[in-house]
Amino acid sequence: MKEYDIQDTILVVEDDDSIGSLLIDALEMETPYNAELVTDGFQALKSVREQKPCLIITDYRLPHMDGLELCDRMHAMPEINTIPVILMSAYPPINEAQKRNVLCLQKPFELDDLLDTIEKLLG
Repeated sequence: MKEYDIQDTILVVEDDDSIGSLLIDALEMETPYNAELVTDGFQALKSVREQKPCLIITDYRLPHMDGLELCDRMHAMPEINTIPVILMSAYPPINEAQKRNVLCLQKPFELDDLLDTIEKLLG
């Protein structure tokens, strides 16, 4: 089992099991980062407070709160408000995301596009 520093973790927030599993597998195979999956915004907030990941990749449409509300709640907490976020959606709210300094990836996207975006943010 790999040993990781907490800052080497990418948090994936995705309520679709198949997409979430695919992203976790791809991140762990194609990047030097550990990847953790949670399925809603409340789990994400709990995980972010505990682990302070280096990056969050979140779906826009989530149960209980959408991806932008998740970003707003995180940005209100000084200890985690600098963690970069990638928002995924078939219909990304680009203007609202830009106001929050959040990058958008439109679904479906190529894995290489996601990996390039991660490299730009963390590399």
